[in-house]
Amino acid sequence: MNKQELIEKLEDIEWEDFEVKEAKSEVPKNAWETVSAFSNTAGGWLVFGVKKEGKSYEILGVKTPDRIEQQFISVLRSGNKLNKKIEVKCKKYNFEDKTVLAFYIPQKHKREKPIYFDNQKNTFIRTGSGDQRATQEEVDTFYRNASFEEKDQELTTFKLEDLDMETIKQYRNFFVQVNPTHRYNTLTDKEFLEKLGIIKDSKITFAGLLLFGKEDSLIEAMPNYRIEYLEILGTSYEDAPTRYNYRLSSEKNLFLTFFDIFERLIKQIEIPFSIKQGVRDDDPPHVQALREALVNLIINTDYFSKTNSRIRVFSNRFEFFNPGALPKKIELILKEDFSLPRNPIIAKAF
Repeated sequence: MNKQELIEKLEDIEWEDFEVKEAKSEVPKNAWETVSAFSNTAGGWLVFGVKKEGKSYEILGVKTPDRIEQQFISVLRSGNKLNKKIEVKCKKYNFEDKTVLAFYIPQKHKREKPIYFDNQKNTFIRTGSGDQRATQEEVDTFYRNASFEEKDQELTTFKLEDLDMETIKQYRNFFVQVNPTHRYNTLTDKEFLEKLGIIKDSKITFAGLLLFGKEDSLIEAMPNYRIEYLEILGTSYEDAPTRYNYRLSSEKNLFLTFFDIFERLIKQIEIPFSIKQGVRDDDPPHVQALREALVNLIINTDYFSKTNSRIRVFSNRFEFFNPGALPKKIELILKEDFSLPRNPIIAKAF
């Protein structure tokens, strides 16, 4: 950020990645809130030596910039004030006889979040142009995201009898149809489930419970578990005659839920009948796209969040929503053709 960019930032109204503090003679106490917020959200510039009132600003300058810079950076790198060390880059700007300091606070990797100072209650996130104390649910989400790819492999206290054997039978029949020569087809049910990662040491993994669990056991383990499916006769709630004309609120296991929802989805589109070499042609692209979207929702949902997955079918579009942050920034995922499911056991099963 050069001097002109700093001036433009100061004149801007939206400051999502930019925060100013007076810091005339010492590091302000509320600077740590911003460090935490930027580290936990998308990073940003923290500027010392500027006073903001309403939409205007005044450059006050920092009296002892070298001392303030050294003091601030030393605390960030020590790991004593904050739970993780923070590496920042600092820039100095001179406005006549006044010095302004700017520190870029980078976003921390998801495996290092949450970032807080003194104790976990001092975890902050950036919302709009302000620092907000994170709720316990948001803190819990940070920890779940830090264990990305691991949560569905954790063992529960549930056992084989908590799985729905009829669902497992249906799954195995489906598995045989798709993979008729697979070596898993000769295994017993217990051996088969162990190979899939459903059972480990005679206990059920979270993935196993989600895929094949009985409803009562699922709700006991995850009280907020539910996948919502809504059909709305309009392009929005405002122009629809009723809030919805069909609703499916599934608390069944994921394998049964997939088929319940997919059967409703394909009724909303036209599927041309096509013959190729004497047999029906493969599913057309729009059917494949809907199936892919539904599978992606299922394998990437954070099932421990208080927010539920939701599919809404409007008259002009399909909306798929599921709680759970991406493992990388979307730009990198698209550029690298990167794939990393939140729930790898569930992904493998599907």
